[in-house]
Amino acid sequence: MTARVERLRASLEEPLLVTNPTNIYYLFGFKSSNSALLVDDDGVRLFTDFRYAEAARAVDGVRFEETKRALLWDLAERLSGRIGFEADYMSYSGWETLGSGSVEPVPRRGLVERLRAVKDEHELVAIGRACEVTDRMFERLTEERFIGRTELDVAWTIEQLFHEEGADRVAFESIVASGPNSARPHARATAREIRAGETVVIDTGCTVGAYSSDYTRTFATGPLDGVVKEAYAVVLAAQEAGLEAIRAGIAGVDADAAARQVVDATSFAGTFGHGLGHGLGLEIHETPRMSTESTDTLASGNVVTVEPGIYLEGRAGIRIEDNVVVRDGGIENFTGFRKDLITVG
Repeated sequence: MTARVERLRASLEEPLLVTNPTNIYYLFGFKSSNSALLVDDDGVRLFTDFRYAEAARAVDGVRFEETKRALLWDLAERLSGRIGFEADYMSYSGWETLGSGSVEPVPRRGLVERLRAVKDEHELVAIGRACEVTDRMFERLTEERFIGRTELDVAWTIEQLFHEEGADRVAFESIVASGPNSARPHARATAREIRAGETVVIDTGCTVGAYSSDYTRTFATGPLDGVVKEAYAVVLAAQEAGLEAIRAGIAGVDADAAARQVVDATSFAGTFGHGLGHGLGLEIHETPRMSTESTDTLASGNVVTVEPGIYLEGRAGIRIEDNVVVRDGGIENFTGFRKDLITVG
């Protein structure tokens, strides 16, 4: 049985049914759109239907049981007693189905996610590789033409560059947001034509060996007005304050405050409307969180984004984002790409 499963078992009050595909992959490296793991004192049972049966039989450390395609209906018939389920993943209808037989479903939250939050050396190497590819992609992107092209066209170029630099795939739909669109933190690339003299926020990342990067840089397409240039300097200072504050043992709310107070001490107070960052790994958004609402405490081995921003509605936006490893005495920054304001043509 893997060390990850042993750590999970130590935290259980009753058997746990794992149905989140990412958590199943984390525990045993098995990928499927229709599977479940039952972890209890007797070992681990892996359930899936005929489509994935051959792959499931090859998984070490589990006892495989083939099910009907209606997985939860099948499990409701073959399992019984108190069984924990992943309440943050299973739907209400799934809970109803699981409890329709002899199972007493018990909601449990974050049991596997807390394990995933602390990365081992293999995971850190994989994330580091994704960051190295992202560094190279951004270096090449600065040589590309921006003015006169649509945001969608630049997003397609990003995907091509990632492919050429060795990424398995883009980690998520790249944000390319120019001019007034850049004032929307989660803007989607559009058919808007990028113009001279405005900001372009690029938020992108790639996946290498199942683990991902998540960077943001803000470029200028020519001279910017004084207010926008000042905002860029404030965001950079806020990020530096956040990076200096982050260490094992700091509360996520306090890490966020270290960066937020830099913005709030200027005329841009109130324009940094999202959290400072989030965990990163098999998924783009993981535990822990750094925000005004966070209840997490950072631990050595967490990988987090650090991404303050300023958003001037209808005008411009700036965000700068690094990927860092939390250590006992500070951080290890996996992000190598420069952070001065780069002008692109």
